[in-house]
Amino acid sequence: MTQQGVRWTADQVLALAPDAASRKAGSKLGAAGPWSEAGSSDEGTVWGLCKGSGSKPYQTVVDIADTAGPAYKCSCPSRKFPCKHALGLLLLWAGGDGPVPSGQAPGWAEEWLAGRRKRTEEKRAAGASGSPAAADPEAARRRAERRAERITAGAGELEQRLTDLLRTGLASAEQAGYGLWEETAARMVDAQAPGLAARARELGAIPSSGPGWPIRLLEESALLHLLDQAWLRREHLPDDLAATVRSRIGLPASPDGPPLRDHWLVLAQYDTTDPKLTTRRIWLYGTDSGRTSLLLSYGAAGRAPELALPMGLALDAEVAAFPGSGQLRAALGEQFAAPSPTTARPQGMTTAQAAVHYGEALRHDPWLDSVPVTLDRVVPTPDGDSWQLADAEVDLALPLTPTARSRPGLWRLVALSGGAPVKVFGELGHRGFTPLTAWPEGAGEPVSLC
Repeated sequence: MTQQGVRWTADQVLALAPDAASRKAGSKLGAAGPWSEAGSSDEGTVWGLCKGSGSKPYQTVVDIADTAGPAYKCSCPSRKFPCKHALGLLLLWAGGDGPVPSGQAPGWAEEWLAGRRKRTEEKRAAGASGSPAAADPEAARRRAERRAERITAGAGELEQRLTDLLRTGLASAEQAGYGLWEETAARMVDAQAPGLAARARELGAIPSSGPGWPIRLLEESALLHLLDQAWLRREHLPDDLAATVRSRIGLPASPDGPPLRDHWLVLAQYDTTDPKLTTRRIWLYGTDSGRTSLLLSYGAAGRAPELALPMGLALDAEVAAFPGSGQLRAALGEQFAAPSPTTARPQGMTTAQAAVHYGEALRHDPWLDSVPVTLDRVVPTPDGDSWQLADAEVDLALPLTPTARSRPGLWRLVALSGGAPVKVFGELGHRGFTPLTAWPEGAGEPVSLC
């Protein structure tokens, strides 16, 4: 059940948008003008008719009380999830009771809700009963062995490619071009090692990428060599580190620890895309345990993943961790209530403590690009052509990443601060700090910077 007495903020609604274009289009539909017959129920349903270009208005309904996050249905042809009409309807609802009064859902909305709840119950029943035919453990073992053999062969080939690079000199990589590493990545895909393939492609993009590229190429080659050697010697590694290596290679894994029930604050949500896949990253903070966990959700190219949790809300749920030393990825388990408003904030640290935290994390997982960090009392400050987050108490600062400097969220952060200290959650790595969410000093709603 959602708390109908406390509406979401516009920022929490817009954090659900699959991309910047949807965020902009949805914002334009957040006014009463194009809407008719809009309403909401105490059960957590919001509905309305939105005037479009055709003769019939679009029928839009949102189930806010769904424990897996908001669920949407719209009669428009958009493939985005949620579409601009669902975002506009939620923005209208977030604005107050006036344009979206309480009432009884119309038949078309009730029909969708009933069908959705029936499918949810069927899935739960199927999950409780288990699969009809038990998996053959011996066949699974043979498949795993065959894949491991292919990965080992691919790792040996990759080692030879790296050896050739060092023998001929790093300058040869600039002359060879991207094709050499794309061919290497294709061989790693054939070897069923997608993690090695991804890192090989990254190597191909480094030559001629700007001043200092040979140093970056050497660094990334060393990390790839380390991962390669770790796989080839995995039997000699501690169990946790071996699990991390398998994960970095790209082998699937399942949560292996007991689920932890907590009130999980949704710190941030954002998507990254490539030609084949959309990856959604959702950061959670356990308000009782103090634990930070990462949920990953995937969607086919051009479609957003289904799992969506509004930033700044909290959900009473169980979360189970994946294996691996220093790994923060987790799976969302049973949820006992829909996401609801909260005044909780994550525990923060200084900029110096954040740098130490990242260094310690690299001891457990040398291939980490970044770690989640909440900074207390920092001020966004210009630094020449760049920006940094300066500690309000001491003369220390963390530089912002190029990605952060190119996002509109930087200016929202500057406006929120106004020169005063703020609390900021984001990801800290070797390229700098990427802010994702910020809170003003004292009371105040979180602001999404994604």
